[in-house]
Amino acid sequence: MSSSQPAELRQLALAALQLADPIQKVAATLALGPDLVIDPHWQTNEPQGLPGRPARPRLVAPSRVPQRSMHTTEGRAALLHALAHIEFNAINLALDAIWRYPNLPVEFYRDWLQVAREEALHFQLLNEHLRSLGYHYGDFDAHDGLWNMAEKTRHDLLARLALVPRTLEARGLDAAPPLRNKLAQAGDQAAAEILDIILRDEIGHVAIGNRWYRWACEQQNVNPVEHYAVLAEKHDAPRLKGPFNLEARRAAGFAEDELDALLMAAKPV
Repeated sequence: MSSSQPAELRQLALAALQLADPIQKVAATLALGPDLVIDPHWQTNEPQGLPGRPARPRLVAPSRVPQRSMHTTEGRAALLHALAHIEFNAINLALDAIWRYPNLPVEFYRDWLQVAREEALHFQLLNEHLRSLGYHYGDFDAHDGLWNMAEKTRHDLLARLALVPRTLEARGLDAAPPLRNKLAQAGDQAAAEILDIILRDEIGHVAIGNRWYRWACEQQNVNPVEHYAVLAEKHDAPRLKGPFNLEARRAAGFAEDELDALLMAAKPV
């Protein structure tokens, strides 16, 4: 982009996505303001090495991420590290949605900019608290389930919306309250308050995913509930298990027929 051209959101989002250093990525994401020009028609070939990642944490299979006691400082740090890694991935996912999918309404890009900025703030809060415990992001192993699904759905906007914000990220709505309570019971009130902020904002993020999923279903003339099942099977989405935070899911825009389908799919075979 030449100096004579105004800054354009989607190109800057791609540049932020390519950054490997977490602190630099957070700063670049928070610098993306609502006054930026948005060009829905801009397209480019996908660069190599997306997303930019730091050398650590080491990425391992989910089964190899160790479980630690919440009643030790190391155990709480390990949990906070896992949450920070989710938020780091969530920054990347929102930035990816902004640059990757062209020719969409301008509101789509504005919505995912809001998500990216809030995820960056979540990462900041978690990382600062992690450091107060004597640890740093990268000190523990992590897994990459969120970005793996992003890879599977990168050529299909409808699948991306169905299986990332509405499936994997929506699991956070279910997981946050019990984790928050465990942190509070362990005496870490500061961490519990961070979880309160994250749950509040994530309801809005999942609502954005729901809104644009339904919009995309309308564009393709498919039934949102029926087509979700097709996409989940096609892309081998994880089978969700309860208990579910139905109140938060309703607040995030899940319809009753979707919740009924979720509860039915989660029943033991």
